[in-house]
Amino acid sequence: MKNEIKIFLASPRGFCAGVERAIEIVNKTLLKYGKPVYVRHEIVHNKQVVEDLKTRGAIFVEEISEIEDLTRPVIFSAHGVPKTVPEEAKLKNLSYIDATCPLVSKVHRESEQLFKNGFDIILIGHRGHPEVIGTMGQLPKGSVKLVETSENVLSLKTEDFTKPLAYITQTTLSVDDTFQIIKLLKNKFPNIKGPLKEDICYATTNRQSAVKQIAPNCDMFFVIGSTNSSNSVRLVEVAKKAGCLNSQLIHFGKDLPIEQIKRSKIIGISSGASAPEQLVQTLINEIKKNCTVSIEEIIVAEEKVVFKLPKELN
Repeated sequence: MKNEIKIFLASPRGFCAGVERAIEIVNKTLLKYGKPVYVRHEIVHNKQVVEDLKTRGAIFVEEISEIEDLTRPVIFSAHGVPKTVPEEAKLKNLSYIDATCPLVSKVHRESEQLFKNGFDIILIGHRGHPEVIGTMGQLPKGSVKLVETSENVLSLKTEDFTKPLAYITQTTLSVDDTFQIIKLLKNKFPNIKGPLKEDICYATTNRQSAVKQIAPNCDMFFVIGSTNSSNSVRLVEVAKKAGCLNSQLIHFGKDLPIEQIKRSKIIGISSGASAPEQLVQTLINEIKKNCTVSIEEIIVAEEKVVFKLPKELN
């Protein structure tokens, strides 16, 4: 006899408005200009999405210099790019379409405004993440100091900064971890200026809230998303901190721990902002093959955000 499992399904989960817009930009560009179109860096951090777009005629490159046919358009990924990238595209007479998430663009504009107004800038984020590279690349080299952890804040010295100080953040961070880092920054630099509206995006915040609500009651928690997806990796950390130590990322090619699943009574499921809903349903169907399943969706917010497409595609 199959054992019975209760699944708590986190909502919101999966695609956010920025990801939906970015994927639609690639599809609309293919429709308008035919194939192939080039995309600089994975349009969003999800292997299935990227593979699907490849079958439709998208060619993914890491740098503009890898583009072989300069008559074809190139799309910049949702994570945003340094200023040098559109400059290089212009030099090569490439037509480009920018799929940067509008909430990432907001952080870019903040950084430029702060720099113009004479601030020293601290960026809270993960070194090497494309969004961080893009944000730091809006300003001259050395204008932005990156802080990743509380320890980084403790090692900062007042004399490191000669101007008024401000901070901005990556949009896909852990809400709680970032709160701690900001608290330390404010203790150390009481006059530090923060963004008018926080930089961590609504989708990241909502997905983390849903996970926090569910995880304490679960024997296992699964987050569907790619290993290079910052917001997906954060969801696993949030689930662990909320009390479900057996939380893991389910990514392309990873085997399901069926025996552990069979021994569980309650399982939580969420998905990162770049993971298609079909992957969630596939996971649930796999569990159903081995167990009798009842599902309860836990809704913490309704998301109605929609972002406009770039004018080139309207």
